[in-house]
Amino acid sequence: MMELTRKGDYAIRGIIYLASQPPNKISLLSEIAAAVDVPQTFLAKIFQQFSKTGIVKSFRGTGGGFLLAGPPEDITLLQVVEAVEGPILPNRCVLKAGECERDVTCTVHPVWHQVQQKVRGILANITLKDLAT
Repeated sequence: MMELTRKGDYAIRGIIYLASQPPNKISLLSEIAAAVDVPQTFLAKIFQQFSKTGIVKSFRGTGGGFLLAGPPEDITLLQVVEAVEGPILPNRCVLKAGECERDVTCTVHPVWHQVQQKVRGILANITLKDLAT
């Protein structure tokens, strides 16, 4: 079964909170964690990944925290999910050609590819601006 992990759920909650803040407001990790009911240590690891992938900017020291790296309308739910979950794969055969020795002859392979494209397409068309309140 394809399912978003707890990490993915927490990531989405945290990033939507950040997207709902006024532009250029740096938010403390403790503030984000409390607002979205996520353990701060877990959220810290998630936001480190976001920082590495360029979704957020991190600031250290006094007044430090996190800020979206770009406008909420330019960051998609696909980017958020794949930053913490990795590529969306309904089956390993769609990872790359030759990953499965049957990908050329398997009649289900095109179905898995279509599922992957549809899910990715839906997530790519939803921005943080769409989700932020």
